[in-house]
Amino acid sequence: MEGYSWWRSEITYQIYPCSFQGADGDGVGGLRGSITRFDYLVNLGGDSIWISPIYPSPMADFGYDVSDYCSG
Repeated sequence: MEGYSWWRSEITYQIYPCSFQGADGDGVGGLRGSITRFDYLVNLGGDSIWISPIYPSPMADFGYDVSDYCSG
């Protein structure tokens, strides 16, 4: 399985956009704000970025209280 073990030596950063970086000043992060920090993660030595899913939520538990897993 040569060539399939890249993950053993690569650095992957996982980000949860709602708590990573905001873009509009409301105190909640989002995808637009997170994108502005991708260069920073690369400069830290990151090889890939794993973006946690963002689902609709009433935000009682900062996004972990998913109200609809199927919306798109």
